[in-house]
Amino acid sequence: MKKLIALALSMFAASAMAAEFPDISIADLKAAMEKKEVVIIDVNGAASYKAGHIPGAVDFATKGADLGSALPSNKDALVVAYCGGPSCSAYKRAAQKAAELGYTNVKHLSAGKSGWAKAGETLEPAK
Repeated sequence: MKKLIALALSMFAASAMAAEFPDISIADLKAAMEKKEVVIIDVNGAASYKAGHIPGAVDFATKGADLGSALPSNKDALVVAYCGGPSCSAYKRAAQKAAELGYTNVKHLSAGKSGWAKAGETLEPAK
C-alpha cells in the first residue's frame, strides 16, 4: 500500500511540474521574433490587446477556442504566452491549451506586457 501511495504521489508531482512552463527572456523572445521562429499569445483580454500588445501577438480572447488555427503545423515550434506581468498567471490558459494541442516548446514571458514596455520595447495597437 505504501508503494502505491508513493507511486501516486510521484505521478502527481510529475504532472504538476509538467504544467509549469519555462520562462523566456525579452532578449531571447526578440531574437526569435527577428528570425520569425515564434508564435506569441497575448492573454490580457480583448480591450488590453486592442490598446497595445507585443508585435505579432495573437489575441487569446478571440482565438482561444480555435488556437490551433493560429499555430504552425510544426509541434516543436516555439510558442510563447504572456499576460500582464510577473505576478499574472493568466498566461497558463494559453500555454496549457498549446500543450494540449501537442506543442512541445511552450514558454512563458514572465515579464509580460508591463515588462516589455518597461524595457523600452514597442507595443502594437490592434488594427
